[in-house]
Amino acid sequence: MTRTSFFDNPSMLAPRRVIREQLPGGGFILHAAEPLQDVTRCVGDWLEHWARITPNALFLAERDAGGEWVKLTYADVRRKVGAVAQALLDMDIRPDQPVACLSDNSLEQAILMLATMHIGRPFVTVSSAYARLAKDFKKISAILDELGPGLIYASDGSTYGAAINAAGQPCPVVLGHNAFAVPGAGHFVDMLRVEETPAVMEAFARITPDTHAKYLLTSGSTGKPKVVVNTHRMLCANQTQIRQTWPFLAEEKPIVVSWLPWSHTFGTNHNFNMVLSNGGSLYLDEGRPVPGLMEKSVRNLREVQPTLYFNVPKGFDALVSFLEEDEGFSRDFFGRLRGVFYAAAALPQSLWDRLETCARKVHGDAVWFSSAWGATETSPLLTNVHWRLDKPGCIGLPVPGTSIKFIPNGEKLEMRVKGPQVFPGYKGRPDLTAQAFDADGYYCIGDAGLLCNPDKPEEGILFDGRVAEDFKLTTGTWVSVGTLRVRAVSALAPYVQDVVVAGHDRDEVGLLVFPNPAGKTLAPEALHAHIRQGLAALKGQGGGSSQSPTRALVLDEPPSLDAGEITDKGYINQRAVLQHRAHEVEVLFGGRRGSDVIQLN
Repeated sequence: MTRTSFFDNPSMLAPRRVIREQLPGGGFILHAAEPLQDVTRCVGDWLEHWARITPNALFLAERDAGGEWVKLTYADVRRKVGAVAQALLDMDIRPDQPVACLSDNSLEQAILMLATMHIGRPFVTVSSAYARLAKDFKKISAILDELGPGLIYASDGSTYGAAINAAGQPCPVVLGHNAFAVPGAGHFVDMLRVEETPAVMEAFARITPDTHAKYLLTSGSTGKPKVVVNTHRMLCANQTQIRQTWPFLAEEKPIVVSWLPWSHTFGTNHNFNMVLSNGGSLYLDEGRPVPGLMEKSVRNLREVQPTLYFNVPKGFDALVSFLEEDEGFSRDFFGRLRGVFYAAAALPQSLWDRLETCARKVHGDAVWFSSAWGATETSPLLTNVHWRLDKPGCIGLPVPGTSIKFIPNGEKLEMRVKGPQVFPGYKGRPDLTAQAFDADGYYCIGDAGLLCNPDKPEEGILFDGRVAEDFKLTTGTWVSVGTLRVRAVSALAPYVQDVVVAGHDRDEVGLLVFPNPAGKTLAPEALHAHIRQGLAALKGQGGGSSQSPTRALVLDEPPSLDAGEITDKGYINQRAVLQHRAHEVEVLFGGRRGSDVIQLN
């Protein structure tokens, strides 16, 4: 089916329908017009189904040390899950004790995750950076103290052993390799040798939709990480909602290549579960969107030729230069690609245009861009784009069973949400849980939005930044940080990775600039000249003082994980950067001409 016929065929994508309910005071609620269809009981039902219906179909694959693909069918995975589930039961792990993983995506982690959920225990993947890249182990130790795990797993004792030893948790430890690094640790391969007994399916039968499936840590983009409860109902409902808006998934089993970490809801609840629930194939990408590792992703994408591609804007920024430089790779990448999906941060217009140019060059047609909106607390998806877009910014419409309340807040409309995919609360924090919901039971997600067309709500919602990030200038003018950040990154392309918007209680707006690898190769004078041109271009676009930064400062040090300035998906925490780099902010606004501060003439 061609891309054109894909959009012309009404059975491929759901129609755009929404119900608007007006509220007193200028607010309103958007309700999904389509009711939610039947939702399966638990995540394990998907594995049981496909292991029975398509046992020989490829489910998971990763490269071994020699670079060859190790492939597991649905039957292979179910067999291994049964063995590991039995081993977990033999360890007498309580239902309230999570199995915690500290390492990156792998076949072992996938099997352990599915086995844990198969017997009604919660699974949690902690960002590997806390145990692998952090300067000390205080944060990982505090996280594990909060979780109280019944088992800790990591892929390699040589890499993660120091963090595990420092945390000193009183629970079993299982390692994929080099178990000697942690005294008393077991080997994951021994769990695979355990024989499954009827106890596994007896535990499986006791799972209810309210059973805790996973614990996820908030990304840190809004403050200190919290432990988010994800129930089986949440995860299963969300995949039904996705399939109702993307009906083509029932006809075309997704083939996905993904590096996105399972410590985040995008990589695990959205991508992994989409593949599993629809009987598709997931290739684990050992590459990353950084120099030296992106080449591995290119190799995988060229060989596999996915049907859907999911990434964050940082990932697309790294990918597009390879597409532009190698038409053969571009042809392979877009060969059977149904669409590309971006989330976690807004996609700059300049990046959208470059990707479209690559697609048109090899296929004569634009690629389908899709996006969505949600959070760790919402499984993750609340809205979805299921039509053709002509520019970035739209986050779609509420998926079936979901309602979004728009409440005036300052000069924006704050969005609050309700649906079966919304979490029941934060683990062990009833105080934070109570604060997270309003009197009507809507989750206060902290994001702002507006309608693409106020007269036609079915045209979708525009993301309008985070309410907490916005600030006022001394003139009383509100600065929309989210909107300006995207415009600035686009204006400063192709030499800037990200910017932080500053100016609270100042007379004007300034930017702290993180250059990308290409920008770092330029002479400082050339980079400064480019940024000055970008500032002039922003001013020329209009928007007044709130959208026209007059000064910028290039930061030499990249965003710090330890300081909470960035997540491992590459999302910048605006508030953390401003707090951690208060000195640079003072330099930005105190610098005179001739200093390192870049100013408009």
